[in-house]
Amino acid sequence: MPAVVIVGAQWGDEGKGKATDLLGSRVDYVVKFNGGNNAGHTVVIGDEKYALHLLPSGILSPGCVPVIGNGVVIDLDVLFQEIDGLNARGIDTSQLLVSANAHVIADYNRTLDKVNERFLGSRKIGTTGRGIGPTYADKMNRLGIRIQDLFDEKILRAKVEGALDLKNQILTKIYNRRAVSADEIVETLLGHVERLRPMVADTTLVLEQALKADKTVLLEAGQATLLDVDHGTYPFVTSSSATTGGACTGSGIPPTRVTRVIGIVKAYATRVGEGPFPTELFDEDGERLRTNGGEFGTTTGRPRRCGWYDAPVARYAARINGVTDFVLTKLDVLTGWDQIPVCVAYDVDGERVDEMPMTQTGFHHAKPIYEYFPGWHEDISAAREFSDLPANAQAYVRAVEAISGARISTVGVGPDREQTIVLHDLL
Repeated sequence: MPAVVIVGAQWGDEGKGKATDLLGSRVDYVVKFNGGNNAGHTVVIGDEKYALHLLPSGILSPGCVPVIGNGVVIDLDVLFQEIDGLNARGIDTSQLLVSANAHVIADYNRTLDKVNERFLGSRKIGTTGRGIGPTYADKMNRLGIRIQDLFDEKILRAKVEGALDLKNQILTKIYNRRAVSADEIVETLLGHVERLRPMVADTTLVLEQALKADKTVLLEAGQATLLDVDHGTYPFVTSSSATTGGACTGSGIPPTRVTRVIGIVKAYATRVGEGPFPTELFDEDGERLRTNGGEFGTTTGRPRRCGWYDAPVARYAARINGVTDFVLTKLDVLTGWDQIPVCVAYDVDGERVDEMPMTQTGFHHAKPIYEYFPGWHEDISAAREFSDLPANAQAYVRAVEAISGARISTVGVGPDREQTIVLHDLL
């Protein structure tokens, strides 16, 4: 049976949580394979709204096993707060599995994340300050602490002391902060051990056995393609691999198992943090998109930068990820415009460029070239079939599909699980 990947095809916040939730009742495992609590998914089920930050969206689907893969970095305080919050609302979290190889966010990395951003000043990246980047840096520098290390106090202490040999020098001599006590860090981490122990597993083995037993595994990305550390708008990116390739390394599932890649795109575009954004709007249209779309971060509450749909970005994401199907979300937010611009190419220093520029400089200088499509004023939130949409809304979807690099299989017309139009089955 297949492994299916869901990735963001823009700068994040496209509605991946809703897409995962829609498929949750039809899959056996949902795996979060990258990132940490630096991004969130919002899922609306009936009158209930759930904001997930670290847990896979599949945790809301009874019978589906949620998995935090080896590619994730975990703030254990956040993990247990999130579990407690769901339990208090009657959600069963007992099936959660956590990879023994996932890395742990230690308190000193949260501190370093915040002071690093302040030190950068105007050159800041726009991180969430939650220690994600420094923890991934520790992983690459082989200074990281893994979940499995918490079960051997001797190894844990040696790793913490090794990491602090350098970090305390930086904190005290560069940033004039107090040194961090290794004893405090070890004691805090060991305090989670007993609650954590039943959740921890060799998740790569679990998932391989599931696939051999004809189970369906859904791999859920955090962040998005344009925030990927390799393929995004570097350096204004996250610290992990948010693409299909990252799904394989972050879960331990080989690429030969992946049979479908679902890219999530908004009917417009948003971005948080710093970095280039060619279609960004600074006028009433931008504010209207932000207000109508509720464009404020699930995790941070930060207002999102808003702009029109960017087809070269969608084509780039389709190419990088091997997208087989797009889910177009938030079409309802575009209701009320007489005409809707779509970026079809860029003007880069007087030259038309039809694909994303190769260089950071080129993308920074890119000005959108728009085509304009007739808008609609009818409320589409109750549409459940494509034919229920106004003719202009149907034409907009088909036009976007034709220039985005893959078919549009699902259209979202509201935040609720039921506010969805299915054109092609995603599984």
